[in-house]
Amino acid sequence: MCGIVGYVGAREAGPILIEGLRRLEYRGYDSAGLAVLGPDGRLGTVKEAGKLAQLELVLEEGMPPGTCGIAHTRWATHGAPNRVNAHPHWSKGRDIALVHNGIFENADVLRAKLSDLGYAFETETDTEVVVHLIDEALQENPLLEDAVMVALAQVEGAYGIAVVSSRDPGKIVAARKGSPLLIGIGKNGENLVGSDASAVIAHTKDVV
Repeated sequence: MCGIVGYVGAREAGPILIEGLRRLEYRGYDSAGLAVLGPDGRLGTVKEAGKLAQLELVLEEGMPPGTCGIAHTRWATHGAPNRVNAHPHWSKGRDIALVHNGIFENADVLRAKLSDLGYAFETETDTEVVVHLIDEALQENPLLEDAVMVALAQVEGAYGIAVVSSRDPGKIVAARKGSPLLIGIGKNGENLVGSDASAVIAHTKDVV
């Protein structure tokens, strides 16, 4: 069980993501992290092993700026509970970030396929497989939502995911199959995503 929260709108995403993670920390104590699309067009990603407080200590040195981002608190299933295996996971170009709750059951098969295509793996997780599948799909599908659908058509298992990419900025793509995930409809064009309503309730009571 893991916790997911995301925000896209006009406000700085970082503080909203941390607030959401505090409300979701019961879903995972092993590690936490966030990824924010910065005004420079790059993804600022920070993650740390341990409870959320450990991540907050690191972020005292500087919160990644930007108005679109995703965050995660982890209860480890695949891979040791350390910083390397913490979410978000990123693509080889550091231009896609993904957070995941659930288990991709055919991850080993997909890992072998992607390794043959030249993808190198940094973690022990099943989640990293899907980041690389999306990276591969984005080469022929410039819209992030289309690339995510192509990638998810290849996976088996239950999941809830949220994805951002500097190659198609200003949006979060969320998808679920079997794992809980909801969208919060905020004011002034802002939207949120969360593993449960507690992650978004401070900003909206209108959820899908």
